Amino acid sequence: MKSLLGIAGLLCCLLSFNSSAQTLPAPNAFAQKLKDPITLDGNLDEEIWTNPEGWNSNFRQYFPSDTSSARVNTRVKIAFDENNLYIAAVMENLGPRNYVSTSLRRDFRGEQNDAIVFVFDTFNDKTNAFSFGINPYGVQREGLISNGGNRPTDFSLAWDNKWFSEAIIFENHWQTEIIIPLSTIRFNDGAPNWNVNFYRIDSEYGERSTWTPIPRNFSIISTAFSRKLIFEEPIKKSSANISLIPYVAGGTSKNFLEGTEVPLAPSFGGDAKIGIGPALNLDLTFNPDFSQVEVDEQVTNLDRFEIFFPERRQFFLENADLFDSFGHPRSRPFFSRRIGVDIDSATGQNIQSKILYGARLSGKINDDWRIGAMNMQTATDELAGAIGKNFTVLALQKKVFTRSNIGLIYVDRETLAPNDDQKLFNPNAYNRLLGVDYNLNSADGKWSGKAFYHRTFEPTKQETPYALNAFISFSDIRWSWMISFQDIGENFNPAVGFVPRTNYKRLNPRVGYLFYPNSRLINRHGPKLEIEALWNEEIGQTDRELNPGYLIRFNSLSEFEVTLRNRYIYLFRDFDPTRTGGERLLAGTDYNNNTLRIEYKSNPRNVFNINMDAETGQYFTGNFSRFTSEMGVRMGYIANISMNFNYARIRLPKPQNDADLILVGPRIDLTVSKKVFWTTFIQYNNQIDNLNINTRLQWRYAPVSDFFLVYTDNYFPGDFLPKQRSLVLKLNYWLNI
Repeated sequence: MKSLLGIAGLLCCLLSFNSSAQTLPAPNAFAQKLKDPITLDGNLDEEIWTNPEGWNSNFRQYFPSDTSSARVNTRVKIAFDENNLYIAAVMENLGPRNYVSTSLRRDFRGEQNDAIVFVFDTFNDKTNAFSFGINPYGVQREGLISNGGNRPTDFSLAWDNKWFSEAIIFENHWQTEIIIPLSTIRFNDGAPNWNVNFYRIDSEYGERSTWTPIPRNFSIISTAFSRKLIFEEPIKKSSANISLIPYVAGGTSKNFLEGTEVPLAPSFGGDAKIGIGPALNLDLTFNPDFSQVEVDEQVTNLDRFEIFFPERRQFFLENADLFDSFGHPRSRPFFSRRIGVDIDSATGQNIQSKILYGARLSGKINDDWRIGAMNMQTATDELAGAIGKNFTVLALQKKVFTRSNIGLIYVDRETLAPNDDQKLFNPNAYNRLLGVDYNLNSADGKWSGKAFYHRTFEPTKQETPYALNAFISFSDIRWSWMISFQDIGENFNPAVGFVPRTNYKRLNPRVGYLFYPNSRLINRHGPKLEIEALWNEEIGQTDRELNPGYLIRFNSLSEFEVTLRNRYIYLFRDFDPTRTGGERLLAGTDYNNNTLRIEYKSNPRNVFNINMDAETGQYFTGNFSRFTSEMGVRMGYIANISMNFNYARIRLPKPQNDADLILVGPRIDLTVSKKVFWTTFIQYNNQIDNLNINTRLQWRYAPVSDFFLVYTDNYFPGDFLPKQRSLVLKLNYWLNI
């Protein structure tokens, strides 16, 4: 514990040093008070837009370079009134051209689309922000940025809300007009200014540019680099922020293995979103139904531990960073998929179990404090032998220095008492966790880090029921390095978390260097080295990896990476390397393997693109070759056809099994219009002997209001005998009060 406090103190000192490094103030943006109404049609013919003053331009390149002005000009202007924020943007070109939109579906992603994106840090903390984007065909995206936007996981497109926009394509430019209701976003009432940035993605030239310059070694959504949006008068909230989202659904299913059938029956429920003050949001859900959520994309599991699948259910996603940012990917104190999700042993698919209700309060208390509080209750299912449970999560976060924070988290799972017990909860069936995290983000974005200590509590007192971690990382234009130490006690048991492995200590240093050649082909390249060592007191060293590699990123946005892997593994329990039910390797044996790994990502703007990951070499007592690819063909913005292919060839000496593991997942995504989408996803996985078909029709008949028709089928792939089949219809409606 003393060493942990010492590391945390060191991080604080580093942050204090970096927080003092301030840059010169940059030009700001100004939002004018709107006097005359605006007609949302994409034609910027209102007086507020035709006035040449007040436009924000002079965008700078972010990629392929960060030292020059953008090749094409972009202009943005902002206005407001008592109810809305208004945005106009003009994206010029050097001549007539075609634009790239991979789909007409809301929440487009990535570098392959043309788009303009607006980032609003409404609390001026340079840590959390709202993001709104639109492409030339009027397709919207909105998302939440957390933890400074330093990593891909700090950005989520799962947040949905009402806002309105139109886009028009002209011969030499495209333009957009946007209205964002002030009730859609959270901000301090009476705020004189926000932090803001804008960035443009241009597929014609492979260029990304930003209004506020951002060094290209940082994420384009990094909130460390922003300017002020100054309002002509303090901005206020004058309307209530209450949304009701009722649904009606009906579904039928049949389990051929158990001989059971659920007849078609209606169900009702819904959500409510209630703004409490300017910055807090109360989410309520009653009898929630997540049957429209797309099935997980399966993977071939060659590891000894559980695979992590991300949360997809909407209720758990807004402000999810308040709960999910605690801990480490290998030690998450809270994992929302532990609530209302079970695994069907016959199909290997995750299925929902019944949630009775849920409530969640999240957001800002003031400029320095954030809070998250959640309570959910699941139902007792006597047929499945499941007893209802109550889940409580409390998270509190305090901003320190410029962009860092200290957080506290409490997680409690209680089990309902038996029927003949007078108590509500069984006093001998609880699981609780208490933890503290310190997150470091320096003012200039170069330093980041974390230190945490978590402890679980159960009815029976346990030895070493703790987890701790401390890491610090540095990144500039050329150098990046990180060092992490982790200690997971043998009896650390967060029942509502994700901890695939316990009883180990882990040291993980990493270093990389980048060259930026003056080349039309290569944008950057450089070596890297990562070392990972795990050990415990009983066995000593249990795992070790030494991974030197080399990365090349091209100006076309394609990437190539090669890695040599030297891996040592000690088996502390019997393990079948193929996971096919073959003879297991015995606990107490150890193995030293060498492999070569190659990864390639093609230009995402191409009509045909591929992401490939191949590895070959030694595997325990034998050898293996593994090939994973995702190939896609884009037919304009109407259709995307992709194929996930995963093949592992394992050859082991007797008495272990050889194996040829195949996972094939074709996917067809049709966007008939900006309102009608049809997705079909097929997965054949011989490791779990299952063929899964999931097809989903979605009709967005009103803003953020949908009708879903979902059909799911599971078969034995050898003879196509059915395992399980279901059909679901769901209708929801978003009503603002």
